[in-house]
Amino acid sequence: MTYDVIVIGGGPSGLMAAISAAEHGAKTMLLEKGSKLGKKLAISGGGRCNVTNRLPQEEVIKHIPGNGKFLYSAFSIFNNYDIIDFFENMGVALKEEDHGRMFPVSNSAKSVVDALIHKLSELHVTVKMNTKVEAVHYDDSMHTVILSDGKKIDTKAIVIAAGGKAVPHTGSTGDGYAWAKKAGHTITELYPTEVALTSKESFIQNKSLQGLSLREVDLSVLNKRGKSIITHRMDMIFTHFGVSGPAVLRCSQFVVKELMKGQRKVPMILDALPEMKETQLLQDILNMMDESPKKAFKNVVKGIVPERLLTYILTQNEVNEEQKCANVSKETVRSIVQMIKNFTFDVHGSLPLEKAFVTGGGISIKEIVPNTMQSKLMHGLYFCGEILDIHGYTGGYNITSALVTGRLAGMNAATGI
Repeated sequence: MTYDVIVIGGGPSGLMAAISAAEHGAKTMLLEKGSKLGKKLAISGGGRCNVTNRLPQEEVIKHIPGNGKFLYSAFSIFNNYDIIDFFENMGVALKEEDHGRMFPVSNSAKSVVDALIHKLSELHVTVKMNTKVEAVHYDDSMHTVILSDGKKIDTKAIVIAAGGKAVPHTGSTGDGYAWAKKAGHTITELYPTEVALTSKESFIQNKSLQGLSLREVDLSVLNKRGKSIITHRMDMIFTHFGVSGPAVLRCSQFVVKELMKGQRKVPMILDALPEMKETQLLQDILNMMDESPKKAFKNVVKGIVPERLLTYILTQNEVNEEQKCANVSKETVRSIVQMIKNFTFDVHGSLPLEKAFVTGGGISIKEIVPNTMQSKLMHGLYFCGEILDIHGYTGGYNITSALVTGRLAGMNAATGI
């Protein structure tokens, strides 16, 4: 049996590639080694499926710090607004939430996955589940996909949509890298992004801040010269191993890249009150102290930041529970304010790639034609999704990249035959 296009991988980009190839007239087969299609879609957005983001194109690309600029050509053909139309035309009504994130009105990832599966059958795509690809054999005119049961299938074009190495229980176990290498492709170093960070700081080891959540703080990553590389204003949490939460996940790839340069530790700065200037905060506290010199200092500043953080900062500055305002020096207050606004700590690593939400690194984009997703090194070979060296923040950006690259890969695999 010969196919026009075989798509390997039934995640977001593979589903889109198979639909796109079939829509452009190709006799298409989709191979998925697991027992379910769209596993990553099913768990994205907390099981509600954050299908894309409605922010302007420029903003979306900005939120894909890992080679997002490569997507400019692709976006000129099929972009985030086209994704919204695509789902709405299939009967999946979408709604916008904070930061432009788009979710199905049903609040269920199942409705998204079901619509894609329904579309595959409507287009007569041959779908093979529980079908593991053992190897890919490239030839001058046709390519051959060899399955683990020894079966061989010939095809004119192959789309590799096998994912990265993050969230392996969805099937992303890095199988596709070997098939890309066989065609001569370079795989850039793989690393975890959108991942929790680990720290050996004493307050982590003695668990004094464990479980403490902070809302809308500024979190920054510093380079070895002490300059800020990136700052994100979001929520975060102290854990038993380090720090996590949205702000940390966004900062994580910058930390991991610094560690990859050989740094043993990377400093981070937390500003617990980003809306207020340091001088203003200092003045406000001094005024409150002047008004209530006999009150316990802790009670006067209570509520400025969450209590556990405040207790920790006061302990570090040797201010006890009962100490009255009159007995706290201006220097001590200055130091306390400094810690509220510049709480500096070191992180020493991250959780492993398997625990990350997104894989950094992958097939070098220098070897991919940006407006078709075709390999520059092998005829009839296309890549899409997380196997490429492209990664974004969480919030619908990675799925956008997967769906856009999948759309182009499938379409061009079909028309380039």
